[in-house]
Amino acid sequence: MPIKAPIHLMFALVLFCGTAHADAIADQGGTVVPFNTVQDIPQDAGPDTAQDQFQTSNAILPPSLTIPENVVTPDDLPQADSDNTPATQQATQTSQPDQSSQDAPSPAPEAVIAPNDLWQRIRNGYGMANMQSPFTATHEAWYAARPEYVQRMVSRSQLYLYHVVDEVQKRGMPTEIALLPMVESAFNPEAYSRSKASGIWQFIPSTGRNFGLKQDWWSDNRRDVMAATDAALTYLNKLHGMFGTWELALAAYNAGEGTVQHAIDVNRRKGLPTDYQSLNLPQETRDYVPKLQAVKNIISNPQQYGLDIKSIANQPYFTRVNLPNRMDVKLAAKLAGVSTQEFTQLNPAYRRPVMAGSNGILLPIGKEGTFQTNLANYNQPLVTWQTHYAKRGERLSSIAKKYGITVAQLQEANDISAKKRLQSNQPLLVPAPNGGANSKMSDQDVIDVASTAANLPKESNAGSRRYLVKKGDTTFSIAKNYGITAKQLMAFNHLKSSKLHRGQTLVINDATADKASSTKVSANKVVAKSSTAKPSKVAAKTAKTRYVVKRGETLDSIARKFNVATGDLQRWNKINHSRVTAGHALTIYRPDDA
Repeated sequence: MPIKAPIHLMFALVLFCGTAHADAIADQGGTVVPFNTVQDIPQDAGPDTAQDQFQTSNAILPPSLTIPENVVTPDDLPQADSDNTPATQQATQTSQPDQSSQDAPSPAPEAVIAPNDLWQRIRNGYGMANMQSPFTATHEAWYAARPEYVQRMVSRSQLYLYHVVDEVQKRGMPTEIALLPMVESAFNPEAYSRSKASGIWQFIPSTGRNFGLKQDWWSDNRRDVMAATDAALTYLNKLHGMFGTWELALAAYNAGEGTVQHAIDVNRRKGLPTDYQSLNLPQETRDYVPKLQAVKNIISNPQQYGLDIKSIANQPYFTRVNLPNRMDVKLAAKLAGVSTQEFTQLNPAYRRPVMAGSNGILLPIGKEGTFQTNLANYNQPLVTWQTHYAKRGERLSSIAKKYGITVAQLQEANDISAKKRLQSNQPLLVPAPNGGANSKMSDQDVIDVASTAANLPKESNAGSRRYLVKKGDTTFSIAKNYGITAKQLMAFNHLKSSKLHRGQTLVINDATADKASSTKVSANKVVAKSSTAKPSKVAAKTAKTRYVVKRGETLDSIARKFNVATGDLQRWNKINHSRVTAGHALTIYRPDDA
């Protein structure tokens, strides 16, 4: 039996239900304040005993750094998706009205918009637990006391950071990893450590080669931002798979997987924990992850440390463009409409004024079209350098003067130290006359310069000369040219086999060669009436050589082999062109008797 209520009570009930219904609709359809997770910033830290190997500032550390309470404004916080966060789902469920009372449809959820600031994108992607370490605070203090250093580091990073973050997130890695080059190199692609580590990821030569980073006289791909980033992230992912945590993976990246595995094995035998902070690792490695934590804390809230970190646009800075086989660095920059400094910052892998390789080049977004259009319309030589083959006894100063450059410029272009003596027939990069109009840098020249530089010893041996093996050379033919036996040539070069390869450098012992020549002269003197009879004629006979052209040889290469001028070779053989064929016999005189 239904119960009848007085009319004024029924009116009050309707009014109450209407208000509750309106509130529920407002909750469901109105703007829900996102729930944000604030990363805790540890208040304790410790000393950076090694500091930073690339820092030159002599600023004095403050005796203490009082870190205020973590104050984060709404603009600093990552904006979560209001329809997917646990807090929002709970709020929606608790305020969900009865289906029968819904009079209006709910608005569609807002789309997730990527942040315009790259730093915010990094903050949103943090995935490593904050480390409470006694070493972190002094790392924070070290950076806080050097705002100019931080500013330079951030300025360098803006060229490469978007690419690094993009690659990190493609692999599903925490974005703290994108900050690692700040610890390794301060984002300096030309950073070079005492252990010969190079590039923003600081690969040592052997590890770089293991991960496909080519290193030769022309270029060093450890400094190639794209190649080195791919190699570093591949290596870090491998280490994470081996050790199970990013902290241990980072420790292995710094100290080597063998060092970390040994520390883990020691702790296991002792029944001790095997996490990063429990291991007995080298001091530098114990500092490594806390230093990354300090960088993370500073990027999370730079104002807290008195630092002003400028925003970086969340968009790519560069793009890759194909390159002709060889091209001047300065010309490429000019055709792209960028400064040489910015060009070399984007392409630090190239070590010479001429780029010889197939890596391509990086250009700022928007400059690729300028470069390609200007290159298509450019009708001058792309290379304004040529190869000079040093003559015996020739000095750097005389070569530099001949080509109108300083000795320092010549040394830099060829990576030659002041103490290093030139070898006979050693190829060098020098400026071509007339702005490169007569430049003829062949593929063989490129091979000669690089292979000779790579194979020359640190110090030259007195009484010896160097010979660069060419295509078709054998130990017998080289030995014959220098008047020695093949066995003598192999013995002096410690060769176990007579097999040679193009570009190999051999040492010719002048004493051995002279002795062999003396033996030949003595044999010739048997026909003479006395040992002193007409020595000039004997010398003249030994100065003339008959040489048979081998397949692939040119007049230039033969002239370099015998350290004579190409014009003289043409004059002696009455040749008015530069072509020779295999099997053609040439007459060659020593320079002193020509």
